[in-house]
Amino acid sequence: MLRWRLLFAAIIIVPLIGLVYADFNHNFGAPGILLLPLGLVAGLLAAGEILDMFKHKGHDVVAWPVYCGITLILAATSAPLGWQLLGAEYPVDCPLGKLGWPLAAAALSVGLVFIGEMMRYKEPGGVIVNVALGMFATLYIGLLLTFIAELRLLDSNERGMAALVSLIFVTKLSDTGAYFVGKSIGRHKLAPRLSPGKTIEGAIGGIAAACLASWVFFHFIAPKILVAGTPPPPLWGVLLYGAIVAVAGMLGDLSESLLKRDMERKDSSSWLPGLGGVLDILDSLLAAAPPAYVCWAAGIV
Repeated sequence: MLRWRLLFAAIIIVPLIGLVYADFNHNFGAPGILLLPLGLVAGLLAAGEILDMFKHKGHDVVAWPVYCGITLILAATSAPLGWQLLGAEYPVDCPLGKLGWPLAAAALSVGLVFIGEMMRYKEPGGVIVNVALGMFATLYIGLLLTFIAELRLLDSNERGMAALVSLIFVTKLSDTGAYFVGKSIGRHKLAPRLSPGKTIEGAIGGIAAACLASWVFFHFIAPKILVAGTPPPPLWGVLLYGAIVAVAGMLGDLSESLLKRDMERKDSSSWLPGLGGVLDILDSLLAAAPPAYVCWAAGIV
């Protein structure tokens, strides 16, 4: 299992690094323009996995409003790139700001879910559950992915890339630290009914690994991304960022475990041996992205 996990992780990481490099250095003046399509594809695949889990338990949710809603939300998130592609600055006095675009799209996506149910309505029973599940899938994937995109779109090309890479770097090293510490010395179960393999020792190891990863990132990696002379954040901010991202990521992992247990599935899908599905890869990132964005926007890091 570990061999397959490492193999498929490498298969994903190598092209991702290449795409990140291209988006940083060859983005046509619109940082994020090359990465946003990847985010959309990942979001649609994750949504398909959620819908498949619902179907596994007999919930026949209309799929097209979910896919269209997620696409609409991520397209709205990238709306400010339109100004940059035209060589203009996004207007600072725009009433929607930057987060208002995906929020408005999320509201429209709710309407799409209702329309999907209206179009096939025949008799009472099951509509409310299907509407609720459709909204959940759309907003869970779409809105949380928005914060990953917003990290890339933050302030400038350099700062946005640093923010995005920090999220991935810290979250995934936290996952790795928790996995190996839990396998090595884990004795006390963290949430045995949700995820029997997770331990309290592993969680502590994950937080420690995240704090170390955060320090490594801001002292060795970030200076190679940010504009020369950018002062490093204070140590307390670096460590706090690592701890917050780690805890949020673990909650995201457990949240997806809750969904899978309720749907009686081991993984969101099985097409990535050792890793599960796209949602199994994204779960911690989705939950960690909003607090990571707040930390960057608030100047903690």
